[in-house]
Order: sequence, then C-alpha cells, then structure tokens
Amino acid sequence: MACILHIETSTTVCSVAVSENGQCIFEQQERGEKGAGAERLGSMIDEALSFTDNHAIPFDAVSVSSGPGSYTGLRIGISMAKGICYGRDLKLIAVPTLEIMCVPILLRELITEENALLCPMLDARRMEVYAALYDRSLKEVRPVTADIVGEDSYKEFLEERPVYFFGNGAKKCMDIIKHPNAHFIEDIEPQAKWMQPLAEKRFLNEQFEDVAYFVPFYLKDFVAIKPKKLI
Repeated sequence: MACILHIETSTTVCSVAVSENGQCIFEQQERGEKGAGAERLGSMIDEALSFTDNHAIPFDAVSVSSGPGSYTGLRIGISMAKGICYGRDLKLIAVPTLEIMCVPILLRELITEENALLCPMLDARRMEVYAALYDRSLKEVRPVTADIVGEDSYKEFLEERPVYFFGNGAKKCMDIIKHPNAHFIEDIEPQAKWMQPLAEKRFLNEQFEDVAYFVPFYLKDFVAIKPKKLI
C-alpha cells in the first residue's frame, strides 16, 4: 500500500488528507465562500507534511481532485499538488470530483438496490449542474455533462431503475425532478478523505499524470461541452 497526500479544492470546502495502508491518518478542512477556503490550503498542506515527516512516513504520491468544480479552487489545488510533486519527486494522481462524491454513499451503504444509479451533482448557475451517472461499481454510465435541469431530466434512466441524486447541485433539483424512482441524499460533498480508495486504485494501476502538462478538467474537456436541456 502507498502513502498518499490528498488535496480537494473543488467547492467551498477545502480539505487535505493523508492515507497510508488504506487508512486515513491525517485530515484537515476549511470552509469558505466561492473557493475562499483554498486560502488556507498552504498551511493545511504544511501541517500534513510536518505530520508525515515527524512520523518518518515517506510519501509515494499526491492525489488531487481534477474537477469539475470551482475553477479558482481547482487551479489552486492542482498548482499546489504539482509543486509538491516537483519538490519531492512524487507521482501525481488525478481523481474526478464527481467520483469522490460517490465514495461516502457506497461506504455508508446508503443505497440498497443492486441496479441503482448514482448521480453526483455540482451546482453551476441558474438551473445548471455538472453531473454524471455511475453504477454501484463506479462504472461510468454517462460521462460528466453540463445539464440544464427540467422536470423530464434523466427520465431515460429513471424509467429503468432508481437514481440517487446528491451534492450541492441536487438541492435545487428536489422540487423539479418528481419521478418515483428519483431519490435525494443530503449532506454529501467532496472531501479529501474520500479520495483514498480511488487514489490507491489508480496508484496500483500506475495511472499517473504528467506533472508538467496536467491541467484541470475545464481546460482539458469541459470547455468544449455546451449546457444542454435534458428532455
């Protein structure tokens, strides 16, 4: 097992964690408005590095939330992750933000139906959300898309099986999506401590990013995606 530093800055909750041998051994988080929590990222990372150095625990990699989410927050988080990788000659692991949000759902066993879909949502503006659909094994059923939510949104999936919506984008959908197969779970947000199983899987599979050229989700793919009306 690896020792990994995890950095999550995609929303108003900025968090840092350290995992070793499949266990979270350090965690710090700060809440702010519109990425303001990222202002304390440097000091939280310093605390994490001091903790591991004091316990003589060598890092193997840095994992960072890759988006979607706050552009400013992601930019700060990825820049810090790159700096640590350069300074300590570590591997860089990118973990999609929406996948991170699924981890507490699965660990807490909040879903019982075997065929259920998970739909993490991050709030955009007006009635827009960034959303993806996964099955319970976190296999991608529908990739990340910018959706303009209406009463018939996700109907093609809801007609077939239960769909669980969660994240800060799901809050504004609760009064709009009324299908009987639509379920909403509150108080789910991306946090660094939930990155551990996803980052370790990527580490074992040697899914590393090029530290020099890696960029946030927005600059790779998302800028080419236009919000669409789901009907």
